Amino acid sequence: MQSEYLKLTIQTAREAGQILRDGFGTIFKISSKEGKNNLVTEYDVKSEKFIIGKIKEKYPSHTFLAEESGADEAKSSHRWIIDPLDGTVNFAHNLPMFSVSIALEIEGKIHCGCVYNPIIDEMFWAEEGQGAFFNGEKISVSEVSDFERAFLVTGFPYNVSENPNQCINHFVKVIGAGIPVRRLGSAAIDMCYTACGRFDGFWEIALHPWDVAAGMLILREAGGKMTHYDGSDYTFAQKSVIASNGLIHENIKEVLGT
Repeated sequence: MQSEYLKLTIQTAREAGQILRDGFGTIFKISSKEGKNNLVTEYDVKSEKFIIGKIKEKYPSHTFLAEESGADEAKSSHRWIIDPLDGTVNFAHNLPMFSVSIALEIEGKIHCGCVYNPIIDEMFWAEEGQGAFFNGEKISVSEVSDFERAFLVTGFPYNVSENPNQCINHFVKVIGAGIPVRRLGSAAIDMCYTACGRFDGFWEIALHPWDVAAGMLILREAGGKMTHYDGSDYTFAQKSVIASNGLIHENIKEVLGT
């Protein structure tokens, strides 16, 4: 049975998704943040404002960490971590691969979260200890254990031209080994697609809490594994991410460690 927190998370993501769906393919304002092609549209802002407002109506004492408005100065045991439009560059170019990501953190631990692509109506969600779901059906990670048969997904930071943390070298090494790799443009979707077995693993650097909070719980509840490049437990304090079905995790770690 879904908790009231999870019900609100899913409902809010669907309604925010409708805002994005209404704006998709229309003419809208686009501005830039720090970094090349680091875009923000008026729909990022509209979606985030709606999400925060709806949650505040029900839980006025809760705080927020959101991509566009940042973190509340107030402190609370309950904090909502929000990416109102993960995949803004795709959205701005009329590519229907983006998502709304909402997670609730209680006492520093992610309690529930969802990731929603409103264009193709794909909703992923999870609640701590209750498993992970895609459009109402329980999901699990893939059973691929042979790294040479793996299907991976990755992303690049906005300063990729500087090759931070050897990200270009890592990409070249993986594809040079004949491993198929995709680049979808939404880390939240990448993690959910790994959680449901469409991909076997994902890696990226320079991610923020709002990029991964919901996807992390969904992946783990689906039986997956998530660490930093060095194999240490994932925390928001560091930026590197390896997410996988667990069976090829060490293989990805070895590639990224050289």
